[in-house]
Amino acid sequence: MSELKKIREQKNFTQQELAERSGISVRTIQRIEAGTDPKGYTLKTLASTLNISEKDLLIQEIPKEIFVENSLPSIKKEGVFNSTLIKMINLSSLPLAWFPIANFLPPLMIMLFTKEKSQIVKQIVSLQIFLAIISPVIFMIVAILKLGSPSVMITMIVLVLANIYIILRNAYEIDKNKKLFYQLNFSIL
Repeated sequence: MSELKKIREQKNFTQQELAERSGISVRTIQRIEAGTDPKGYTLKTLASTLNISEKDLLIQEIPKEIFVENSLPSIKKEGVFNSTLIKMINLSSLPLAWFPIANFLPPLMIMLFTKEKSQIVKQIVSLQIFLAIISPVIFMIVAILKLGSPSVMITMIVLVLANIYIILRNAYEIDKNKKLFYQLNFSIL
């Protein structure tokens, strides 16, 4: 919450009332409450209207150490997040997505060769191992139920497409938010 909003609410003013008393537009007050620092005339006028010092309206600086420590909890904290390598490890499953039993081998090999053993990479490999276990089980259940050749073929296609979707969705999430969209609640590795 911005300093202006805290002070405005303590004084029991609405944005409209503060705008009328100060002569500052409601939109400007909204921008300041959203995080823009007031400057010059606006800063002096708001401070005078609210009967406070100008420095009380300025946004308090968050110490960098606190921000770095609390940001990105799903990423390893002991080093730099290498999103390119992590995306490459994730996307390495794509060539073998059609062969679920082996789709975890490329990311596992890259993880071992690059010695990238962060929690997010372990989660990527664990997810592919889980899919390598569960896909044949689902396929065998459909085959044992003798639902016919079309059902078996559709099941194979759906399993492959689901794996491709999971890989691509995780790659997108790694790129945008530096975390996985699909992950397990446990780690196989």
